[in-house]
Amino acid sequence: MHIAVLMGGWSAEREVSLSSGAGIAAALEANGHRVTRIDMDRDVAARLAEAKPDLVFNALHGTPGEDGSVQGLMDLMGLTYTHSGLATSVIAIDKVLTKQALVPHGIPMPGGRVVKSADIHQADPLQRPYVLKPVNEGSSVGIAIVTADGNYGNPIGRDVAGPWQDFDELLAEPYVRGRELTTAVLGDRALGVTELRPKSGFYDYDAKYTDGMTEHLFPAPVPDEIAEACKALALEAHRLLGCKGCSRADFRWDDERGVDGLFLLEVNTQPGMTPLSLVPEQARHTGMTYEELVQAIVEEALR
Repeated sequence: MHIAVLMGGWSAEREVSLSSGAGIAAALEANGHRVTRIDMDRDVAARLAEAKPDLVFNALHGTPGEDGSVQGLMDLMGLTYTHSGLATSVIAIDKVLTKQALVPHGIPMPGGRVVKSADIHQADPLQRPYVLKPVNEGSSVGIAIVTADGNYGNPIGRDVAGPWQDFDELLAEPYVRGRELTTAVLGDRALGVTELRPKSGFYDYDAKYTDGMTEHLFPAPVPDEIAEACKALALEAHRLLGCKGCSRADFRWDDERGVDGLFLLEVNTQPGMTPLSLVPEQARHTGMTYEELVQAIVEEALR
């Protein structure tokens, strides 16, 4: 097949997308496909029309490649593409819409509310500790954990570096103590559960994409009921949101509360495919090579 790999773009996750795209393109060529690499710019429609691919492998992360914008463009152009479609992408990248879609169906997620960034300099929106994060960014971009003895001030100082300087609105959520778990879903099966242990701080953007900064434990050293709950919740969230291809569900687990301490944080509809990414790692532990994983995502798109 002739497959265009769409990567790069202009989001905060550009470099991660370029790394994902390079690996995907090489794997597709190893599988015998003809590949056109497209570093997305504003002329992406013209470049896709010129390439005339049989399939587009969407390796973009963040906006506009993961929020429905590019999906809508490709729908209008009549192109077949990997991963989730327009409606799913719009909902899943927005943490508030995701809660509205999943919580009524029994998926446990932290509470919280959207606040104006300007307001947090007057008073805390929640009792400390709490988390502030952009409503629609991925890869833990712009997350701040506000604690009683943290260095943001009380109230948070206007001149202190944090997401309030980059985003007009933020989602405030209660902080869930405990452990970071993640589960990849491919098609109709959950691949497993990984525990993530950052060497310092928390699992932020740098911890995700800097080699050696986070320890990945697979299978996660958790009780069987927690592992099974992660897989069941990840599959159900994948289904409820209408995800296609692969997705990845991220959890926090308060290990002092048992299964009642497990909370879904978000669902990533286009998880990373870099050398440090979790979906290829979990696939590898189940006996699937990187090339086989990429081909499986292609075949899911063709269905």
